[in-house]
Amino acid sequence: MNTAHSLRWTVYASLFAALTAAGAFLAIPIGPVPVVMQNFFVFLCGLLLGPRWAPASVGVYLLAGALGFPVFAGGTGGLGRFLGPTGGYLVGYLPAVWVIGWLSEAGRHRSVFDLFGMICGALIVYLFGVSWLKLLTGMTWIKSLTLGMLPFLIGDVLKMAAAFALAKSLRSVLDHG
Repeated sequence: MNTAHSLRWTVYASLFAALTAAGAFLAIPIGPVPVVMQNFFVFLCGLLLGPRWAPASVGVYLLAGALGFPVFAGGTGGLGRFLGPTGGYLVGYLPAVWVIGWLSEAGRHRSVFDLFGMICGALIVYLFGVSWLKLLTGMTWIKSLTLGMLPFLIGDVLKMAAAFALAKSLRSVLDHG
């Protein structure tokens, strides 16, 4: 891989880290877990940047938040956010984006692989997030699922549809940019 190519993908990864941070500012507080646009950018990042550059992007985003930059929902940051009720969702973004990128790339960006990748990614985020929410709060599994997953399913399906459509249009730009 030549230097110009690496630089271009580094810029893309940085851009997605910034977009994910911007997505956190579009938050609707509805309980212990707000509705956010971060996962839309995680879905799109995985589809467009693949299993190498997407985790780098999400890693930069998480590191910025851990260092105290206000990149998480509600304009917050700091290590404490990882210990709060949304910490599992944040940590879940990293394996989720890798899985999305890997499945999309392995499937040669065919629609079924892109969609399956995003579904798997969302399930990973929910697995990490709901498990952490239950552990932290002591809620039952039913209550944790009711508060930490069910209100977000329709929105996540819409975010996946939008990410899918946008990825289809942007892939040629990124590949030939």
